[in-house]
Amino acid sequence: MVGSLRQDGMISITTTAEEAEEPKRVQFPAPTEGNTLRPGEPHWANYVKGVIQHYRAGPLPGFNAVIASNVPLGGGLSSSASLEVATYTFLQQLCPDDGDLVAKALACQKAEHTFAGMPCGIMDQFISVMGKEGHALLIDCRSLETFLLPLTDPSLVVLITNSNVRHALTGSEYPTRRRQCEEAAKALGKASLREACLADLEAARALLSEEAYRRARHVIGEIERTSQAARALQARDYRTFGRLMVESHNSLRDDYEVSCPELDELVAAALEVSGVYGSRMTGGGFGGCTVTLLDAGAAEEALQHIKEKYNGTATFYFTTPSDGAKAQPLEGVTSLSA
Repeated sequence: MVGSLRQDGMISITTTAEEAEEPKRVQFPAPTEGNTLRPGEPHWANYVKGVIQHYRAGPLPGFNAVIASNVPLGGGLSSSASLEVATYTFLQQLCPDDGDLVAKALACQKAEHTFAGMPCGIMDQFISVMGKEGHALLIDCRSLETFLLPLTDPSLVVLITNSNVRHALTGSEYPTRRRQCEEAAKALGKASLREACLADLEAARALLSEEAYRRARHVIGEIERTSQAARALQARDYRTFGRLMVESHNSLRDDYEVSCPELDELVAAALEVSGVYGSRMTGGGFGGCTVTLLDAGAAEEALQHIKEKYNGTATFYFTTPSDGAKAQPLEGVTSLSA
């Protein structure tokens, strides 16, 4: 995101994303106490407007800004959170806030809840704000504590594979799953499924529908897998980490039911390659991407094998853990990367 101040109190935002709906440019007055922003059309602009409205300092001046991104939209790679956090970081250059990173992530999450209508969790915003080069980030969504886990082994590669498929259920099913989990927690007498263990779930199984039982079983199991995976990563036990990735995918497919044949096909193909530790879907599901952990020496073979076995046309990205959003001052403008 790159931009500059203007003096008339107006905000002009332009996106270069081909996938974004028209119009690609929106203009509106900077919010004031008596003139708040509201969501509307085009949908892509709501992520930006929501962050502007919920920004934690002010009053904000007018400005021009252009957005360019190489994060696939709707691919499960946090494109919305990266846009929100880049916008917030841009606003910090125009009107600094107190620098509280947790509050920054929460404001971006609130923007997605209230302006994009998606009751998302906090993970995407946290990693976009607090990511650190060479590290994975363990997030405690109850306490909002974060823990950096080194991920700098040069023999490892993280491969992102975009199925280039997006099924129609993507947007509607996340709120449904969230509601099902909240209902299951209530039946268990817990504030959230974070407070429950599998023994609690089994004891209350008669109180739950089969669907709610499986949703809760996924969440409770995933919390335990996450803790185990963090320990494995710290111990550089990549085989255990990879096994947990596969267990996670199977649970997302069978209990949470957010995978799809294309994602399952990509995971199965990756696991056929020697040197692949694990693979799973990522994001909200029903299309989008998989993430695969593998030996660097197996990278090219894995790419070719997946390409040959997949019935669709995939796009591949070899990635490394990087820093979160940061300002990059340029002459006459301020740009943000996320």
